[in-house]
Amino acid sequence: MAVDDAVPEGYSEAVDLEELREDGRALTAVDGTPIAVFYHEGEVRAVNNRCPHMGFPLTEGSVEEGVLTCHWHHARFELSCGDTFDPWADDVDTYPTEIRDGVVYVSPEPRRDDPPAVHWRERLDDGLEQNLRLVLAKSAVALSDAGVDPDEVVERGVRFGVDNRADGWSSGLTILIAMANRLSDLDEQDRKRALYQGLTEVAGDCDGEPPKFDQEAFAATDVPFERLLAWFRENVEVRDADGAERVLRTAVAAGYGPERLTELLVTAATDHRYLDTGHVFDFVNKATEALDLIGWDDEAVVADVLASLVRGLATADRAEETSSWRQPVDLAAMCEERFDRLDEVVADGEGETWTEPDDFTQRLHASDPEAVFDALEEAIRAGATVEELASAVSFAAAKRVALFATSNEFADWNTVHHTFTFANAVHRAAERTDARALYRGVFDAAANVYLDRFLNTPPAPEPTGDPDADPDAALADLRTAFEQQGRVQAAGDAVADYLAADGDPDRLKAELGNALLVEDTNFHTFQAYEAACRQFDRRVGGGRDGAGNGGVNDGDGGDDGDVDDDSVGDDARDCLVAAARYMAAHYPTRRSREQTFSIAARLLQGEAVHDDAAADADAVADD
Repeated sequence: MAVDDAVPEGYSEAVDLEELREDGRALTAVDGTPIAVFYHEGEVRAVNNRCPHMGFPLTEGSVEEGVLTCHWHHARFELSCGDTFDPWADDVDTYPTEIRDGVVYVSPEPRRDDPPAVHWRERLDDGLEQNLRLVLAKSAVALSDAGVDPDEVVERGVRFGVDNRADGWSSGLTILIAMANRLSDLDEQDRKRALYQGLTEVAGDCDGEPPKFDQEAFAATDVPFERLLAWFRENVEVRDADGAERVLRTAVAAGYGPERLTELLVTAATDHRYLDTGHVFDFVNKATEALDLIGWDDEAVVADVLASLVRGLATADRAEETSSWRQPVDLAAMCEERFDRLDEVVADGEGETWTEPDDFTQRLHASDPEAVFDALEEAIRAGATVEELASAVSFAAAKRVALFATSNEFADWNTVHHTFTFANAVHRAAERTDARALYRGVFDAAANVYLDRFLNTPPAPEPTGDPDADPDAALADLRTAFEQQGRVQAAGDAVADYLAADGDPDRLKAELGNALLVEDTNFHTFQAYEAACRQFDRRVGGGRDGAGNGGVNDGDGGDDGDVDDDSVGDDARDCLVAAARYMAAHYPTRRSREQTFSIAARLLQGEAVHDDAAADADAVADD
């Protein structure tokens, strides 16, 4: 507060000083901003009247011993500077004041005026560190509105996640990258939701966890790759995470690029069968996808991101140690037998070009595991690349989800889901590296497709779609299916009808994405949506004959995003049917996260959220 003769330029008249002394507070507006003016301990103070937490009028709060307290959620602020005692609330803007001839004038410019991008980057870090959902929602919305590249937001989440969880990469980071991969499918508001959901999951994963302390690379970085690979596999084999991390960091320091580093990881990830029901391999894939988004140029970042995978690799459950892989058929031994002759089989296929047979999915769904493995070997001898074979097995796994019988136990949804997302991860890795070890991942996925056969016995009715359906009505039916529990078949039928009626596939992916993001969606459902959309994109156009056989890949190893070809074959359709059925099995939820996001978006638009609470209270009183 200052007292002088001339009114400073730009200041606005606010309140008579004597009235302010008597009342203790007053509400004014300066250039459309509501300002609360207080007289406390002989000083005039002015702050933004909207509590930065949830917008409650601060003139209805109380001031004592220099502390302004909001009466809605009891957020507290140091009155003279606006700093909060409660990080979940944010600091409140304060405004310079002047007194002229007994009148208080207020400046329209707050004392702190950081650009929105600067402020909300800092708040994003606060939200991650303290697991503050509302702060994360506000940050996701505000940073997007400020024009900050989503990849930068993702990078902040990734760096925080790998540094602040001793056990390393987990579901939160996987969700963040899965959503980042599909941002192009979503509308503007849902892109903000996607970032918020991913960041919230990362913060939750790290909350209360010890930070990660890094191992160092060896001083000797001129070690041949083959030796580093052998060392890494040996350390993972004996479950020595520290030793494996030093080897991995040495490989990064030696300058090996994405293809070699991926080979290092996927080889160790396939030395044993189907680690942690496929999660370990999926985490490997998502970590490398994270680096695709934020860049492979910074050696320290690459090392930290990939090192977050090592503990999971070293401590994972190994499927060959489970009864289902040993009895009544010893699948693990059968796999090893095939792996022993893999070099010979691959050599036979050199120079050949494989065309996927029309009945290949049917062969992969055989009830005899030897027949399944024979189909894979025949394909390799005919020239099938690991990428082509992984794509085919991914679809066979997706088909298990699309035909999952709801007569099974609810938990069995996760059984078919794990197989599909694992196969999808192997396929994605095969686009990054042609490491021969990935064939083992293909066999693992096929073995699980075989094990999942009883979950399609009997199969659910296959949605084929009605070409005469109204696409808008089909989307409405899909929404209705998600609003009611147990409408699994209706959801699949709605997707099939929409596509059969030549509905826009991009609109369908956006609608599925919105349904995903307004719910309290669990880890597996995020995975299901992302994997299904990715496999759908690979199959638009119907593959070889336009009738849904085989897949289409542009060869660039990245997600295609928008669909340019209007022809959607049966295989592509079944991928989104699988996603819709899985989602419908898990919806609706309480939608608590959507409520938080909605509050954040409305607050940043200047809406008075507290008026809703007052209206609800009045309605209860009237009742």
